[in-house]
Amino acid sequence: MDINEMIQLSYAGYHKVEISDTSLGVSFPMWVMYPTGTAEQTVQLGPYSLELARDAEALEGMFPLVLLSHGTGGSPLVYRILARHLARNGFIVGMPEHPFNNRNNNSLEGTIQNLTYRPRHIRMAIDWFFENKMFAGKIKTNAVSIIGHSLGGYTALAAAGGLPTSFPHETPDGQPQLIEVAPDPRIQSLVLLAPASVWFQSEGALSMVNVPILMLDAEKDPYTPSFHAQIIVSGVANRNKIQYRTVKNAGHFSFLSPFPASMISPSFLPSQDPPGFDRKQFQEVLNAEIMSFLKRQ
Repeated sequence: MDINEMIQLSYAGYHKVEISDTSLGVSFPMWVMYPTGTAEQTVQLGPYSLELARDAEALEGMFPLVLLSHGTGGSPLVYRILARHLARNGFIVGMPEHPFNNRNNNSLEGTIQNLTYRPRHIRMAIDWFFENKMFAGKIKTNAVSIIGHSLGGYTALAAAGGLPTSFPHETPDGQPQLIEVAPDPRIQSLVLLAPASVWFQSEGALSMVNVPILMLDAEKDPYTPSFHAQIIVSGVANRNKIQYRTVKNAGHFSFLSPFPASMISPSFLPSQDPPGFDRKQFQEVLNAEIMSFLKRQ
């Protein structure tokens, strides 16, 4: 089945799995959304209600795979609307929760261990899809994309061939270190949303990243301002492969799915946008832009 025939024709299935990292002795959850012919019903994903078909059978066909990497101390569920949109339109989407760098356990934030583990766990998540019988024969082998927001942007770049270097404060001996990351040649495109990129400032750090990139940053972002995007534009193998724009009046968290009214509060920064910014309306534009980009790859 051709992906272009899928628009408005499928529902989004939902399945939750655990991935084991035996070297660390831990497992981490991954939420999976995918095209299905089973009607959606309201399910509860953490604090969020969403229309999905829980544990439904995936549609027959071959589909592109998208992995979504959340920001530091965050959750994959804050990108649930984007993931469902892609699943309804012919993509299989994996949303792993990065161990020790999520909202429930953020103990490795700001460490070289976290910078090492994140891209490795993206690779493990990709492996899971190609090894799991639920999706056997349904993943296009040369159509893997990574969507990364904030530190997820770092993760995507590192997994796609970037050579990051840690800062002194991130290492036990107080010295910068080259971070060991095994590039994954299955990754064929990246979507970078307000990406964090400061670990790629060394000469040639991004020269091995040679895939199409859609990159959006936010005009009013105090966390990853525009110089992060410029590091990427200046560093990749071919800047002509980058489709880049700045979202006017957006903030760092404007790329997250809108929160329920009960969670919106000035004290909960991820729920906040600059005055006058309509996150719900922007999400419709964002979803369409990302899907259009991914379909072209």
